[in-house]
Amino acid sequence: MGELRDGVPDPQRVVDMAEFVEALGELRAWAGMPSYRSLAKSAGARLRPAREVSATTVVDVFRTGRRRLDLDLVVAVVRALGVDEPGVERWRAACVRVHGLAKVGGPAGVFGQLPADLGTFTGRTEELARLVEAATRSREDGAANTVVISAIEGMAGVGKTRLAVHAAHQLVRAGRFGDVQLHANLRGFDAELPPTEPSAVLEAFLRQLGVPVQQIPAGRDERAAMFRDRLQGRHALILLDNAADEDQVRDLVPAAPTCLVLVTSRRSLAALDNVSPHQLGVFTEAESLELLARIAGAERIAAEPDAAARITEYCGQLPLAVSLAAARLRSRPAWPLRHLADRLHDGRLTAISFGNRALRPVFQLSYQELDEPLRRIFRLLGHHPGPDTTPDLTAALAEISADEAEDALERLQDEHLLTQPTPGRYELHDLLRLLAAELAAAEPEPDPAAPLARLTGWCVNTGYAAAVAIRTPNLTGMAPEQAADAPHFVFYDDALTWFDREQHNLAAVQQAAATAGFHRPVWQLAEAQKHFFIIRRHLDDFLTAQRLALKAAHADDDPKTEAVLLNGLGGVHWMAGRLDESEECCLQAQRLYRALGDKEGEASALIAQGVVQNHRGHLQHAEDLQTSALALLTSPDTVRLRAAALLNRAVVHKSQPGRRPEAIADVHEALEIFRQVGDRQNEAYALGNLADFHQLNADLDTALSFYEAQRSLAHDLADAYIEAEALRGTGDIHAAAHRPSEARAAWTAALALYEKIDHPKAAEARDRLEAAS
Repeated sequence: MGELRDGVPDPQRVVDMAEFVEALGELRAWAGMPSYRSLAKSAGARLRPAREVSATTVVDVFRTGRRRLDLDLVVAVVRALGVDEPGVERWRAACVRVHGLAKVGGPAGVFGQLPADLGTFTGRTEELARLVEAATRSREDGAANTVVISAIEGMAGVGKTRLAVHAAHQLVRAGRFGDVQLHANLRGFDAELPPTEPSAVLEAFLRQLGVPVQQIPAGRDERAAMFRDRLQGRHALILLDNAADEDQVRDLVPAAPTCLVLVTSRRSLAALDNVSPHQLGVFTEAESLELLARIAGAERIAAEPDAAARITEYCGQLPLAVSLAAARLRSRPAWPLRHLADRLHDGRLTAISFGNRALRPVFQLSYQELDEPLRRIFRLLGHHPGPDTTPDLTAALAEISADEAEDALERLQDEHLLTQPTPGRYELHDLLRLLAAELAAAEPEPDPAAPLARLTGWCVNTGYAAAVAIRTPNLTGMAPEQAADAPHFVFYDDALTWFDREQHNLAAVQQAAATAGFHRPVWQLAEAQKHFFIIRRHLDDFLTAQRLALKAAHADDDPKTEAVLLNGLGGVHWMAGRLDESEECCLQAQRLYRALGDKEGEASALIAQGVVQNHRGHLQHAEDLQTSALALLTSPDTVRLRAAALLNRAVVHKSQPGRRPEAIADVHEALEIFRQVGDRQNEAYALGNLADFHQLNADLDTALSFYEAQRSLAHDLADAYIEAEALRGTGDIHAAAHRPSEARAAWTAALALYEKIDHPKAAEARDRLEAAS
């Protein structure tokens, strides 16, 4: 079975009633999976005389374990499924033939009930190998000699059934489990019918195993015992598809170690004794494209590779979604692939359908199985704009405790509505995220804006706490009382790690807050992250955050914050080498500060402008700007900015040998201030500048000691750029002292760090290494 005639499943190779029923199911799939209700109506009209047929009667035609079928009804159903008359005659003949076999007990000694192995089965090489290895593993490892149970678990539409069927056929073809193959659809998630009772499945299995009806016990426990007895010593494969839970499966498992049970479920079956879970994820892009080509035609896919890639992307690499899209293409030969890609882009869940089959109802079945509190959590995840979530983030969204949130996320993972790629972090598949957003819109919270507001507030407060822990200077407008409910970061590394893990969520939340018009949190999020961005040299992210923040401050009519953000934006442009943009930002900030009468702010703008002028080579102008800033910084609470002006004025004098003594004095004064106020990053910069000055004065040993101190501090700060600068300087010292191997080692380490942050100075490190080779 499984061969096709002109694309239509061919019944002529079925060997018994079970295979005939499975072939009918495949024919229904070929026809686009019309509902049983519509099929009953259409088949009833084709009977002679026409009569009303119930959906339940049609369901029975497709139910495994049947001994007899109504021939006229089968023919009417086949016609209703769109088979031409020659094909109908083949189905009629096959139905008559398998009825004859049933009268004499079927094919001798073999009970083969496996569904057809589709010719479009694609990919899953590693997953298939793991299943086969688990089924055939030697028991010489001391493990208990028991039945092998493999549970294939995953989200709706991920291809669990197809993998299980394919693995079963591969094992049988290899000569394994040749005595008995039994199959049951347990209907754990069915839109039209309730889950199958285990007792009914046991009855059907016992009939297939040759037990006369009158000898089958009435009770479930007795039937389970007889089932285990009949399979004792036999090489049997039992395929249990679409299980609702462990209880539905438990009594359908034989005891003999010669048996294999393959179970598929959307729900975790980890509590089942002796089970080996096999988590099934979505396809790779290559697998999705292969499936698309197998169904829609390889030449067609090859003609429009970009559109084909878009189709699989919009399908989220979900096998069911890809197969539905491919079936739509197959039925629309005039459509260019780009047409379907555009439809999927605009419609997504609605557009992923073919005939009577659609993706949304498949997903909604999983959602509807949840209790209401868990449904609410799933809907609220539709408000979260970031790529993943944590218990803390979810707790903020739902206004519950972190423990409650973690329990809910774990339960959603057990339902395979979430994945947990790393401990403590949970992800929604793109298409499930769309469903969550749709459900959130359809069943909104009492205040629809509240979930995002709560999430944004939590991100601001936690970001503030983390920024304080990494000693972010000038957290303008973010008073400590705003962060009263935020986590407390004891260690610098913990705070920096939090930013590393949450940077994509923070970016998404900031963008969502900007779209929602939450102006203040938008710029607060930018302020909280600014020092992190500098440490990690995430300049593009820094630029995006600052631009969003500047628009928000302007919209909020907050000139003080606008000036602060302009200064920060100028710093981003300076670090990226865009001096014109940097200077314009500094001048705008200076004008705003003057209008506000804010001398400290004006000084900060002058310092930043002086840095730009120094890089332009306008040394006297740069010195004047730093000196002007110092004249404004007379208050005791401005010492940190005063130290910054001193350090930057000293840098101006590097190329002026006669000014170096006063420059070194300025750096030492700045270094002492930075240490007093706990500004460790600028302390590291000051150490590097002292090293540079002593190197210029040919005091190599002193210079080397300052570079080593700078490197140690930068390493503690996890600041790759400053550490690379220290290593670059260390290499220069070793080269000047004629220690070439030490110089190469330092430059090599510096190069690795420059490359890690994709810094242009990597080219200088390579030049040094090439010159030294």
